[in-house]
Amino acid sequence: MFTGLIESIGTVRRLDRQGESASLQISSSLVKDDLHLGESIAVNGVCLTVTSWDDDSFAADVSPETLQCTNLGSLRADSKVNLERALRLCDRLGGHLVSGHIDCLAKVRRRYQDQNAVRFEFSVPVENQRYLVEKGSVTIDGISLTVNAIDADGFTVAIIPHSLALTTLSERREGDSVNIETDLIGRYVERFLQGDKIPAAGTRISREFLAKNGFL
Repeated sequence: MFTGLIESIGTVRRLDRQGESASLQISSSLVKDDLHLGESIAVNGVCLTVTSWDDDSFAADVSPETLQCTNLGSLRADSKVNLERALRLCDRLGGHLVSGHIDCLAKVRRRYQDQNAVRFEFSVPVENQRYLVEKGSVTIDGISLTVNAIDADGFTVAIIPHSLALTTLSERREGDSVNIETDLIGRYVERFLQGDKIPAAGTRISREFLAKNGFL
């Protein structure tokens, strides 16, 4: 579990493709902060497992599913990534509850200056829009942000100079893809309310069933 408060910006040393999966190595100051083998770390909001490290970098394996559903597959050497270590129970929860499981990719539709802030407009797949709430929380590339406004195609956020300087949003331009994790609590509430539509364990689930009951 994470909070969406970025601790550090890492630099991709390499992304080694291994068929449909990959191994990712990232240079980061976090390796000097008591990093442990097997611990979770959010990379652009994606929860990965540390498989090894050296003096200034760590490695993590990336599954085919993760490469397909996130923007990690587009990383190259020298790409910048947002990093956050897992939440400790004694920490302040400064952002919101973030699982590190990406719901969808969104595209930067527009970026523009608004006095001291930079506003970003994102286009989101229609099936994910119902989880967006005005003034609610959303995670963009691992960053906990507040939804300022919602429209028919997506949503808008305002980024203050501090957040822009300390995250990779400073590099995001129109047309770029970002990882989106919608509010975890909202998804659970929806599933509880649809409890009578959920098939019993062992039932074969078809795409037709999922579409009919609002899961697709």
